Amino acid sequence: MVDTDYYELLGVERGADGATIKSAYRRAAMDCHPDRHGGCTDKEAHFKAISEAYDCLKDPQKRAAYDRFGKAAFQNGGFGGNGGGGPGFDGFSDIFSSIFGEFMDPRGQRQNAARGADLRYDLELSLEESFAGKSASIDIETLQPCEPCGADGSRGGSKPKTCTTCNGMGKVRAQQGFFTVERGCPSCHGHGVTIADPCPQCDGEGRVLKRRQLSIQIPAGVDEGTRIRVAGEGEAGVRGAPNGDLYLFVHLKRHPIFQRDGTTLVADCPVSFTTAALGGAITMCGIDGKPIEIKVPAGIQSGETLRQRGQGMSIVNGRGRGDLVTRILVETPIKLSKQQKELLAQFRETETGDECPASKSFFKRIKEMLG
Repeated sequence: MVDTDYYELLGVERGADGATIKSAYRRAAMDCHPDRHGGCTDKEAHFKAISEAYDCLKDPQKRAAYDRFGKAAFQNGGFGGNGGGGPGFDGFSDIFSSIFGEFMDPRGQRQNAARGADLRYDLELSLEESFAGKSASIDIETLQPCEPCGADGSRGGSKPKTCTTCNGMGKVRAQQGFFTVERGCPSCHGHGVTIADPCPQCDGEGRVLKRRQLSIQIPAGVDEGTRIRVAGEGEAGVRGAPNGDLYLFVHLKRHPIFQRDGTTLVADCPVSFTTAALGGAITMCGIDGKPIEIKVPAGIQSGETLRQRGQGMSIVNGRGRGDLVTRILVETPIKLSKQQKELLAQFRETETGDECPASKSFFKRIKEMLG
């Protein structure tokens, strides 16, 4: 059967599509599954052969290689690098599981004790802390390993006993039709052991609720909604099972000056109409606390922006910084002295309209509309 053509094994034409191949494999697998034939070695060999064929033909690249070179494409470390014998085939259970579901996978790994739950912690930072990064100390209440019993759940010098229901495997098998289905052991709940004399501190779970402090390093440049995973700092698992993870969710406080857009900082900066008309310079304070001098060109309009390269937020896990964008807002004075009013009146008398081309164009169109 080793040399049998893959298409012949599945009973399909060479031009069959993926759905047809999958359907053919499913029928063949149901028909010759070893569990249906009392562990018949011939049926098992045939089942492995059709599973190998399906593993190849379901993958477009492997199928193309097989169509061109046959099984030689997978020999001597060929396609997939498995050293021959098949197209990266890792046992018929891989294929059977992908078609019928993991609960029918005949390999059935041992059920582990319950892993600890993951924890969430919401951390609020100022924009300055987000820029520079910080070492944050957080206080959390979580399940931790029980010290009196050494996290195994047994009192004093007693020890957990091997579960007699599953013989320490943590799983049991049940016959359903011609399939053998594996489930977690109902007696030990997948642990493989039972506690005859449970620890009074943890009631046999091997973990207790305690408060603890953690020091977490927050990298520079984190943004609103950034999730930081701290491996193994979640809840302790049951009876020595692996810990869960801790996830920090970052939230940023509102800043009085800056708004953040990715690595770019945006600031609205009011300037007098004389500075906007004649030009000048303004001094901003950067997010790092250092002064930044910004030159304002003459004739700048309200809403225009000035960009300062490399004066924005830090880049997470990278080098450099984003930009600072200053949005100019031209402020009309509301408190004028008598002299200032006289000077503005003189300016108005000398206006020709060319000083403000946008205004001149707008009112020209209005006049045309009015006829």
